[in-house]
Amino acid sequence: MPWPSTSKTGGVDVLLTQNPLFKKAHSQYSQIQHFPDLDIPIVTVEGLLLLKLYALPSIYRQGNFSRVELYENDIATLLHYYQPDVEKLLAELAGYVDGNDLTEVKSILADIENRIKQFKK
Repeated sequence: MPWPSTSKTGGVDVLLTQNPLFKKAHSQYSQIQHFPDLDIPIVTVEGLLLLKLYALPSIYRQGNFSRVELYENDIATLLHYYQPDVEKLLAELAGYVDGNDLTEVKSILADIENRIKQFKK
């Protein structure tokens, strides 16, 4: 997930880091990708998972089924291929969501992890 940045040729910085979790993802869960005329911070797998998990409860409340499916598929794919430390991510996320949302995220993650286990069989 690229984050637009100021280019050497004079671009606009729109990192959207007013949200505390977005700011944390930018500062602690990104790396710089160098291009000939521009350096762009790119979020890491862990950062992308944090952002997707953070968004899920809101997307569920909106009743947006297609976005829920898309986010859950992204999360499942990242978990399957990269096997990040989910407990660490949940501990990080706990500081940015309320208890009910964290419980919902944990439940969704448990379902996704069960599907991954079934797939691996």
